[in-house]
Amino acid sequence: MTNSPSPLETYRNLLATHALQPDPIQLLAVEKLQTLHRRLANYDPRTSTKWTEIFRLGARKPRVEPPQGIYMYGDVGRGKSMLMDLFFDTVSSRHKRRVHFHAFMLEVHAFIHKWRQSETKIGDDPIASLANSITEEYWLLCFDEFQVTDVADAMILGRLFEHLFQQGVVVVATSNRIPEDLYKDGLNRELFLPFIEMIKDQLDVLHLDGGTDYRLDRLAKNPVYFSPLNDTTAKEMDRLFDELTEGSMPHSMVLTTQGRDLEVKICARNVARFEFEELCSRPLGASDYLTLVEHFHSVLLANVPQLSPARRNESKRFVTLVDILYEAGANLVISAEVNAEDLYLQGDGNFEFARTVSRLMEMRSQDYLKDVSFRH
Repeated sequence: MTNSPSPLETYRNLLATHALQPDPIQLLAVEKLQTLHRRLANYDPRTSTKWTEIFRLGARKPRVEPPQGIYMYGDVGRGKSMLMDLFFDTVSSRHKRRVHFHAFMLEVHAFIHKWRQSETKIGDDPIASLANSITEEYWLLCFDEFQVTDVADAMILGRLFEHLFQQGVVVVATSNRIPEDLYKDGLNRELFLPFIEMIKDQLDVLHLDGGTDYRLDRLAKNPVYFSPLNDTTAKEMDRLFDELTEGSMPHSMVLTTQGRDLEVKICARNVARFEFEELCSRPLGASDYLTLVEHFHSVLLANVPQLSPARRNESKRFVTLVDILYEAGANLVISAEVNAEDLYLQGDGNFEFARTVSRLMEMRSQDYLKDVSFRH
């Protein structure tokens, strides 16, 4: 047993210090996490009914039913990841792992590829082998931003999670989607439906609906355009990224649009961070930027230079990027060499750029930021 604070105690402490605002839906989620926390205190999957059946351990140890996990879904900014982290940090077991779901699936594919290339395979099924290796080390898996958009992922998940659940692994997940909408309209989706039923059977599905988007609410109280470029503005960009992602560990991901890959080197919790050169100096177009707003509600764009006719292509891409973010109601945080009205003073395209300056000004306003918070 441990004397460390429980999820409910930690949540109440955060309320008492005004680090969080009272939220009845969040409180319900914390109470469910508290119950799971209590059931995990002395849990060992090696004593579970399913584990003993699989590994024929007989009745040498008392048999227990594995605790039911939790699947929290809802709009961005509702505190799902914060609550899961609060829970994860208070679980005393060393057999636990918290991982972004996209990163986890990259590891899954890497394991399968390595298994197939190996001359000394263990067993005849890479999925079963992977599940066994996971279970040997982790009894609690916490997945952030659970989503399924890739057909290869969809075909693997059912078999993998079936093995994990059979071996008594407990899962906690956050997602923007209700389970029924996972892999929506995907190729051969009918083959994925049993996995959805498995999730609903094994996990307590909780909707964090309505309420305030707390991250965007905080953003509305901060400047979102920093100039000139110096150490101070760089630190402000770092601070805002940390605040919007609630201090989450950043990761990378690759988005695919029209057969092209768009690398996102730094992202976390629906927030992406780029250098100007990454988005505006490469041959990207509207479809690439549209893909961005499908995945991220906020984009941080660093080191925007003062533009000129010599960089007309970069200027046009910047205009397209701002237009798409604006129309989607997304947030744009910028660090730039000069103020917005001085970004493109003369030359071909100056007239069109005037609308971009106007939109940049509006996207910095309290009304826009509050409206974004409402829409997301």
